[in-house]
Amino acid sequence: MEAIRIEGLRKHFGRVRALDGLDLCVERGLVYGFLGPNGAGKTTTLRILAGLARPSAGRAWVAGVEVGKGDVRHRVGYLPEVPAFYGWMTPREFLADLVAPLYGMRPAEGRTRAEEVLREVGLEEAAGRRIGGFSRGMRQRLGLAQALLHRPEVLLLDEPVSALDPAGRHEVLEHIGRLRGQATVFMSSHILADVERICDAVAIIDRGRLVVAAGREELLARYALPLLEVEFDAPMEEVERWMRTLEGNALVTGAQAAGRVVRLRVGEVERAKAELPALVAASGLTVQRYEWARPTLEDVFLQLVRE
Repeated sequence: MEAIRIEGLRKHFGRVRALDGLDLCVERGLVYGFLGPNGAGKTTTLRILAGLARPSAGRAWVAGVEVGKGDVRHRVGYLPEVPAFYGWMTPREFLADLVAPLYGMRPAEGRTRAEEVLREVGLEEAAGRRIGGFSRGMRQRLGLAQALLHRPEVLLLDEPVSALDPAGRHEVLEHIGRLRGQATVFMSSHILADVERICDAVAIIDRGRLVVAAGREELLARYALPLLEVEFDAPMEEVERWMRTLEGNALVTGAQAAGRVVRLRVGEVERAKAELPALVAASGLTVQRYEWARPTLEDVFLQLVRE
């Protein structure tokens, strides 16, 4: 049985179509990445699934309950991109005294569970501080603790690590990954490397419609074109000048320069392996590195959204 099912979901804000007939199924127990460019409809979808917004048309089910037709509050944990709190409260007070009773927890249970989730998200040392003095990253951790407090079946996370530093992002992602099998995690993110690292499957949407949904490795295998990275020891303008000479070459389906590194997407791999070394040598530039690279989820994302 699916943890999340979406059928023909539409949401209009005046003339703007935030969602335009979205269909999607998410199996139970997965960590599922939900991707799309800005304005694609990710946050709108999450808000509808959490019961915080109503669709203009279509239907959706979360943990077997149809959104808008039943109470999903106890089955769903939701983290908005910018969570809001009472600044005068401490995390311990906020979770134990305010949030826990909303889920029917008795005082002792609420206090115990609050300490558990604060420890899980790395806020145990700040549990007695006023939230008003928290950084955005600390607020995001507290928002995740709130979403986890009642042990929901489905976690809806909107950019859960966007405000964290690299160490904090690593720590929180590790925790999200450990939830695999215990809960279904449906998370949006613009940090594609994070999604590639922990998500079992990925859906990409654009302009409110589904572009593709598949397992992570299946997606990479199906859509990722082979990449050649060439790093030169030469002025950047000379590197870019050589890259422009490849325009119209049937071997190269795309080229991108990042400083002195050129990334080339190719279609016919064996032919490219035979002929590209001569093209690189013909540049007359000193080559520091010539390497066939594994395409990333970001490469797939950019390719599909452009198409």
